[in-house]
Amino acid sequence: MRKPVIGWAMCDWANSAFATTVMAGLFPVYFKQYWNAGIAATDSTFRLGLANGLASLVVALTAPLLGAIADKSGARVRLLFLFTVLGSAMTAALFLVARGDWVSATALYIIASLGFWGGNQFYDSLLLDVASEPELDLVSGYGYALGYLGGGLLFALNVWMVTQPHSFGLPDASAAVRWSFVSVGVWWLLFTIPVLLWVREARSAHPLRALAAIRAGARELAGTVRALRGESTLVWFLLAYWFYIDGVNTIIKMAVDYGLALGLKQNSLIEALLLVQFIGFPAALAFGWLGKRLGPKTGIFIAIAVYAGCAAYAYFLQTETQFFILAIVIGLVQGGIQSLSRSLFGRLVPQGKAGEFYGFYNMMGKAAAVLGPTLTGVVALLTHDSRLAIVSVSILFVIGAVFLSRVRLAAAQG
Repeated sequence: MRKPVIGWAMCDWANSAFATTVMAGLFPVYFKQYWNAGIAATDSTFRLGLANGLASLVVALTAPLLGAIADKSGARVRLLFLFTVLGSAMTAALFLVARGDWVSATALYIIASLGFWGGNQFYDSLLLDVASEPELDLVSGYGYALGYLGGGLLFALNVWMVTQPHSFGLPDASAAVRWSFVSVGVWWLLFTIPVLLWVREARSAHPLRALAAIRAGARELAGTVRALRGESTLVWFLLAYWFYIDGVNTIIKMAVDYGLALGLKQNSLIEALLLVQFIGFPAALAFGWLGKRLGPKTGIFIAIAVYAGCAAYAYFLQTETQFFILAIVIGLVQGGIQSLSRSLFGRLVPQGKAGEFYGFYNMMGKAAAVLGPTLTGVVALLTHDSRLAIVSVSILFVIGAVFLSRVRLAAAQG
């Protein structure tokens, strides 16, 4: 494996620690029990939802412009590292937030999330600089595989710290959570360094300085929005991605809450989350191979079908064993649908506009964040049945599959 590919993929190893330990694992629990201690559960849930919503909105609005600026300035690697420093520093700073200070915790979390999603935009676009067209599926899968492994390893260590704090010389679980945030910040920053050393992006012939790049990027972005109307393949893919990736993200976000609503044990649900991480490592590699053999579009269709089946299976879920089975199946396709989506989109991006178009790609992913939660919320409100709410997510996968069928590629690409 070439050094540029390794350096690029290590970004996923690095930043996945934030996705697992902070976003999915410890922050929501600590936010409710420590920074909102004594506050009604509905109020703390609203505050956390507001934090996530604000971060998503800012990323969705700025992603395409940041991408266009990066293309004009030839600074995607430097911007990736800048956002990494921002995100890792804000994550580590959560250690300093006092009990009950939910405002500071929310502010740091929003900025750290911006560092995470903003950095991911440039990381995604650099795929086209480290891999040739025939390698896109394999290299993209390699990145996601390392992400699942790296994020899973640190998350496992952090869970061990929280459940056995005295083994690490810590007084209690609360201290362990705070030190876990520090460990994520250090891990994230440390393992992003290889991209600075080994990845060289393809720059424009005349890279611009900051202010000129901002003006040129804004002009080019406006032109690209107009040009998209004539790029039917890109438009169909972005619409498809909008729907099916929101189905994926809704299941990720709701799985633990759904298990708790059914009365399953919290420790078992965390173990299932860890299981998904480690299954995702070999599965993402396998989907990279599958994309190369059958084409990325076919691989995505397979993953969509599995996800739709999982949403239907969740309706009948009763036991922790069944929840673990669901986790295993999701782990087999979660990294695959993400990695093949990234590599398929890379085939559609016009040359020299990777940052800008991956900005649109990330914008669609973040803008879609409202669809799944809104759908499940409305269904739950109308039917008073959380099981039907989960099944309703299948609609997103069906619509995504219909739009994806309109994406036209060369036969060799699936």
